[in-house]
Amino acid sequence: MDSYLKYVRAIDKFTDVTGRMFSYIVYPLVGAVAYEVLARYLFDAPTVWAYDMTYMLYGAIFMLGTAYTLKNKGHIRTDLFYNKWSPNRQGKIDAILYILCFFPGMILFLWASWDYTVHSWITNEKSSNSPWMPIIYPFKTVIPLTAALLLIQGVPS
Repeated sequence: MDSYLKYVRAIDKFTDVTGRMFSYIVYPLVGAVAYEVLARYLFDAPTVWAYDMTYMLYGAIFMLGTAYTLKNKGHIRTDLFYNKWSPNRQGKIDAILYILCFFPGMILFLWASWDYTVHSWITNEKSSNSPWMPIIYPFKTVIPLTAALLLIQGVPS
């Protein structure tokens, strides 16, 4: 039991560190949006790249922050019944749902996103939605990374 608690604490610390680290992505996001606003409204010179940068950076923040949010119990749950249950019953329901839904779902998510990401890296995939055509394989790498981080954090949750 003692070794399990050490393992859980190590996972929680890892999730805290990665969650805080990924939170710094907000600074380039704010910088890109501010630059676009200034360029567009002060100089009448909108950028080609701002939309792509903002959706990629926001998507990365959103995805990479999910394990940190899980650790801090920030995800939405149906509290109508859950809060009325005893901690023992809550734990049993959580364990059943993690085993039947969460872990199989995250494993499937990791498996499916891995091929998707590898294909993107192999083909040097670029966005065809804008004239800037940024590379998007780093952005797609966020998907299996998110699944892996959620799987890791799901153990102590």
